Amino acid sequence: MSTAISPTAYNYKVVRQFAIMTVVWGILGMGLGVFIASQLVWPELNLGLEWTTFGRLRPLHTNLVIFAFGGCALFGTSYYVVQRTCQTRLISDSLASFTFWGWQAVIVGAIITLPLGYTTTKEYAELEWPLAILLAIVWVTYGIVFFGTITKRKTKHIYVGNWFYGAFIVVTAMLHIVNHASLPVSFFKSYSAYAGATDAMIQWWYGHNAVGFFLTTGFLGMMYYFVPKQAERPIYSYRLSIVHFWALITLYIWAGPHHLHYTALPDWAQSLGMAMSIILLAPSWGGMINGMMTLSGAWHKLRTDPILRFLVVSLAFYGMSTFEGPMMAIKTVNALSHYTDWTIGHVHAGALGWVAMISIGAMYHMIPKVYGQKQMYSTGLINVHFWLATIGTVLYIASMWVNGITQGLMWRAINDDGTLTYSFVEALQASHPGFIVRALGGAIFASGMLFMAYNVFRTVRASNPVEAEAATKIAVVGAH
Repeated sequence: MSTAISPTAYNYKVVRQFAIMTVVWGILGMGLGVFIASQLVWPELNLGLEWTTFGRLRPLHTNLVIFAFGGCALFGTSYYVVQRTCQTRLISDSLASFTFWGWQAVIVGAIITLPLGYTTTKEYAELEWPLAILLAIVWVTYGIVFFGTITKRKTKHIYVGNWFYGAFIVVTAMLHIVNHASLPVSFFKSYSAYAGATDAMIQWWYGHNAVGFFLTTGFLGMMYYFVPKQAERPIYSYRLSIVHFWALITLYIWAGPHHLHYTALPDWAQSLGMAMSIILLAPSWGGMINGMMTLSGAWHKLRTDPILRFLVVSLAFYGMSTFEGPMMAIKTVNALSHYTDWTIGHVHAGALGWVAMISIGAMYHMIPKVYGQKQMYSTGLINVHFWLATIGTVLYIASMWVNGITQGLMWRAINDDGTLTYSFVEALQASHPGFIVRALGGAIFASGMLFMAYNVFRTVRASNPVEAEAATKIAVVGAH
C-alpha cells in the first residue's frame, strides 16, 4: 500500500496479507488433519512411504493449524486492532512486512522438514534449531511492531484487547526461547539443553502455555474487539475484563504439570499443576460470561447475523473446553482420560470450537473492512459455513469422548487373576467406529473453509484498491 495517498492511513496491506494466508493455511492444515484422521480408519493411506506416515504428518498438521492458520489470524487481527484502537499507523511498515514474509518462511520450512523426519520430538515445538531461531527473530520483530505502535498511540487509554495481545506476544517469546534451548550437532539435529524430568517439565510448561497464551490469550484479545464490534454493543463489563486479564495470566502459567500426572515428575509439582488448573476455571468463565453478556439487548441479531453466531458459539465452546480442561486435570479423572482419545476431543473442542470459530468470525468481520467493502460477498455462504463448522465440531468431539472413555475403561479392566481383560488391539477395534465419525466430522468442518475461500475470493475481487485505500483514511479521520 502506497502511503503517498494518505500519510495518516493505517497499514492495511499487511493485515490483508495475513488475512488471505489465514484462509489458505486453514484449508491446507485442516485438509491434512482430515487425511491423517482417515489414516487411522484406513491405514493403507500411509501409502507405504516414510514421508506420509501418521507420525511424520501429524506434527505438520498441528504446526499448520496452530502456527500457520492460528498464527496468521493473530498477526492479522492484532495489527488491525492495535491500529484502530490506538488511532495510529503501525510503527514500521518494513518490519511489519518482515513479520509476514518471515512467518511464511517458517511455515514453509516446517512443510519441508517435518515430513523428512527432522524434529526435536517436542510437542508443538518440533521445528529444529535453524527454524526455531528464525521463528524467534520474527516473533521479537512482531513484539517491536506491536508495542512500538502502542507507544505512539494517539489515545491515552490502551484498550483491553491490546493487553491480551501484548501478554500473548511476550509470554510466547519467553516460552519458545526457553524450551528451545538446545545443543546443535548438525544443521538438522540438536539435543535439548535439559534432561529427564526437567526436560519434560519445561516442555509441558511450554506445551500447555502454547495452548494458554498462543491459543487462548491471543484469541481473547480478538474476542474483546470483534464481539463488541459485531454486536454493536460495548463490552458487558470493562472492569471484569481487567480482572479476567490479570487472573488469567497469573494462573495459566502454572498449569503445565497436569500433562505429567503419574510420571517421574515430583508429586508436589503434579498436585500444584492440578490445583492451578482447577482455579483457572474462574477467570476462564469470567471471560466467557463477559463476552456472552455483551449480547445483552442484541440476542435477536443472532437470527440474521451468521458472523455474530460464529463469535458467540466460539465463546460457548471456550466455556465448555475451559470447564473440561480443569476437570481432566484432576488426578483421578486423568487416570482414566490420559493417553486416550478423550484428550484429543478436548483439544479439538478448543481448537475447532473456540480458536477456529472466533478466527473465522473475526475474518468475516475484518476482510470487507480492509478491502473497502461494506460486507462479505455472500451472507448465505457464511451461514452455510457456520452450520458445517458447528456440525463438524460436534461430531468430532462427541466421537472422541466416546472413544476416549471406552479406551480408558478397557485399558484398566482386569480379570480376577490380575491379568488384563482386553488386549490393546481389542481396544483399537472398539475405537474404529469413532475414528470414522471423527474423520467425517473433520471433513465437514474443513469443507466449510472451501466456502469461506470462495466467499473471500469474490469479496476481494469486487474490491477497488483505491476504495480500500480510502477506507483506511476514513477510518483514521473518523477516529479523531
